[in-house]
Amino acid sequence: MQISVTGRHVEVTEQVKDYAREKVSKLPRFFDRVQAIDIVLNHDSGDFSVEIIVRVDRADPFIARESGPDTFALIDTLTDKLGRQLRRHKERLRNRKGLADKTEFFEAE
Repeated sequence: MQISVTGRHVEVTEQVKDYAREKVSKLPRFFDRVQAIDIVLNHDSGDFSVEIIVRVDRADPFIARESGPDTFALIDTLTDKLGRQLRRHKERLRNRKGLADKTEFFEAE
């Protein structure tokens, strides 16, 4: 899994890069087909905005954006959001096969 941290209009410190990498490295727990994670930090007009893009196998990328004054808090909230998105995606894939069998069972009664 490849993790990249980039900054637009802002110099990203090593402390922020390490924190972001540590947090997003836990995302494959929720869905094991994660291929790459891109973290983009932006700074304009006093606020920071963070965007995390998670690229997975056989699906569109998962994207979460947030803006605010604290980059560490933004990374935390986005990691939580993406964890929920990946968990929901995994559940949908898992339940897709079993759903057809259950509907036939209820229709037969």
